[in-house]
Order: sequence, then C-alpha cells, then structure tokens
Amino acid sequence: MDAVRVALLREVLAGTEWPRATRRFAGALRSSVVPHGGGLLLVGTERHEPWHLAAHLVDEAAWSGLPELAPTLVRHRVGAGEPAHLSVGLGRLEAAGRGETLLLVVEQQPGEGLLERVHGARRAGATVLSLDGGDPEVRGLAHETLTVAGEDEVDFDTVQHLVSAAAGENSLPVQRGRPRFRDRLSRLADQLTAPPPSRW
Repeated sequence: MDAVRVALLREVLAGTEWPRATRRFAGALRSSVVPHGGGLLLVGTERHEPWHLAAHLVDEAAWSGLPELAPTLVRHRVGAGEPAHLSVGLGRLEAAGRGETLLLVVEQQPGEGLLERVHGARRAGATVLSLDGGDPEVRGLAHETLTVAGEDEVDFDTVQHLVSAAAGENSLPVQRGRPRFRDRLSRLADQLTAPPPSRW
C-alpha cells in the first residue's frame, strides 16, 4: 500500500481510534528496535505467517533510512533449499534475548508451542509486542499490544498496513537517549533566530 492510499485510509478512519493507535504501536516498535541497532524478529502462527507485514517493514526500512526496522521473519516450517532470509525457524526464538524485539502477529489462537517460545524469549530479556485478535494469553505476554477485534471498523490486514507505514514515518521520534543540553540549546537558538513565517 503506497503513501497516498495510507493517507486516504487515515482520512477515512479519522473519527476512530485507529490512526492514533497504530502510530502509538509503531512508535513503540520503532523505539524498541532503533536504539539496539535492529534485532526485530517477526513471527505469526503456523497457518498465517506475516509475509505481507515483513515485506512492508523491509520497504519502510529502506525508505525511512532506518535499516533497524527490517525484520527477520521466523517461520514455523522451513523447506529444504529455501534462501537464507526465509530459512529462520522457531529455534531462533529460543536464542532471543536482551536487546531484541519479538513482534508476534496472531489474529487467532497461536498454539501452545509458540507461546512457550515467546515466554522464554521474554524471560531472557527480549521485548515482546503483539498485534493480535484479543487472545488473553498473547496479551499477557506482550509489553505492548494492539488488538483488532472482529467487531472493529478495520480488518487485521488494514491495521498491519497502518502500523508498517507509521513505523517508517520521519515524524516519529527516535529514542536514542536523553538529548544533551547543547542539543536543546542549539534547537532553541534555531527557533529564536528563524525568520517569521511568510503570510503569502
């Protein structure tokens, strides 16, 4: 989905919570991966792997100049002869730890095996975010959640588009630690010495 379609979609949804909610969630994702230089693991269910979201995040990483947004897609089944970027299995979750972010995308029941691995990654220090359909176990594991219920104005795919687009927006603040005094002073000086806005 291109920027024009995303803008139109946000306009249609302007009276709802979704533009703000997806930007908030995308901000949490971005602030989790950028300071650590990446480490984003993306996993779905055995029936629904989040290929589409992975592709959009790779695009946003390139367009925004933030390679940290490009995820590693973790797959439930890896076939023989798959290319390297499609050959990461669930064992990768067991190796996840501090400094890594696990984005769990589960519209329906995720299955016990996946939840156990996510729980292990969280215990090892990974940050867990979930884009989910409201499963209480999934929500209980996540540090940050965005839930799309069946009765909502938007569907699960639409919310994934909004989240990926918001993650790459340059207007989102990048948390790289506290701004130094000199940075704040410089910004204030720029504002004070800027010419007045033109009325024409």
